[in-house]
Amino acid sequence: MTAQTTPKGAWKITFLLFLFMLVNFADKIVVGLAGAPIMDELKLQPEQFGLLGSSFFLLFSISAIVVGFIVNRVATRWVLLAMAVIWSLAQFPMVGTVSFTTLLICRVILGAGEGPAFSVAAHAVYKWFPDEKRTLPTAILSQGSAFGVILAVPALNWIIVNHSWHYAFGALGVVGLMWVVAWMVMGKEGPLVQTVAMAAADPRVPYFQLLTSRTFIGCCAATFGAYWALSLGLTWFTPFIVKGLGFSQKDAGWISVLPWVFGAVVVLLTGWISQVMLARGFTTRGARGVLGSVPLIVGGVILAALPHVNGAGLQIAFLVIGSGLCGSIYVVCPPMLGEFTPVQQRGAVIAIYGAIYTLAGILAPWVMGSMIQHAAVPLDGYMTGFTINAVVLVVSGLLGLLLLWPNTERARLMALAAQPKFA
Repeated sequence: MTAQTTPKGAWKITFLLFLFMLVNFADKIVVGLAGAPIMDELKLQPEQFGLLGSSFFLLFSISAIVVGFIVNRVATRWVLLAMAVIWSLAQFPMVGTVSFTTLLICRVILGAGEGPAFSVAAHAVYKWFPDEKRTLPTAILSQGSAFGVILAVPALNWIIVNHSWHYAFGALGVVGLMWVVAWMVMGKEGPLVQTVAMAAADPRVPYFQLLTSRTFIGCCAATFGAYWALSLGLTWFTPFIVKGLGFSQKDAGWISVLPWVFGAVVVLLTGWISQVMLARGFTTRGARGVLGSVPLIVGGVILAALPHVNGAGLQIAFLVIGSGLCGSIYVVCPPMLGEFTPVQQRGAVIAIYGAIYTLAGILAPWVMGSMIQHAAVPLDGYMTGFTINAVVLVVSGLLGLLLLWPNTERARLMALAAQPKFA
């Protein structure tokens, strides 16, 4: 087989999907960024605010699975468009006076709309790049999350400080609709899709075999740990800066950018290093599996040391580095799944993977809120929550090292698929 070339227009679509993920994460971060004024205005206890953070993920996983099967049959162009419309409309009710219940419902709806975002975007971009060229586009795609925070936090925080947290939600709704217009004009379906000849050479594998493969389980376990840290960052990082360390809302807005700047560097470096390793003959076990798992363990060890360092600056540095290292796993897991999953099943498998690891988003914010509410002083509760995060990261990284073997997975699954009992 000869290597496929990258179709014309692939990078334009990658950029549009990067913007798609940028809007996606700006939507996610706004509740955490406005956490202190929201808690003050609505008179919320830490457990209630933790529940608000968790509510976003209530239908997140279910939606991801449902839409994952839909994109096996419906063009990703239209699915992405519908999702962005839902995001935008879910923001506008917060512009006026709202109750905790209204805010909770809108976040649940937003989470349902955003649940499939990364998996559908990855499936869409993989229609523009052959397998050996997918790691860097995946890294760029995932960096929509970091830049969504880096660019949005200063602007949204300015709105929160100078006007109201209500208007920050409205601004995100407007930006989402702007992306909808741009996608309607320039969005296209990728040409690298399943053909009759490809289907004959790439038989369908039973989903049970795909979803119980060690690499799929390893991806879910490893990314679960990373997402635990991510969801804490989305919900609790800014409240920790304001209520735990005593910074002002204005200063906290700038500090809140730091984990995402560091994470962006980590992710882009991972994408580049992975492709260099592959070009030099490393197996995907090393260039993807090991490369993505080791930073989780290192990040967990750094977070475990956080409660034992003194000074706000040092504590912020440990938190930024420990949580930022987790980003490597997001770059390598979707391409690993794409290695051994037949094209006609890839959208669903990546979506189910996303649905499983984002369950961490339901647990982590609520666990942190519970730790804070029941601690003698709030800072002790935060430190307990970060210690739990450290344990989760180390365990998930070790599971990744044990289970991620994508270079041998495809041959094993194809051999199983070829056996008469699966006919």
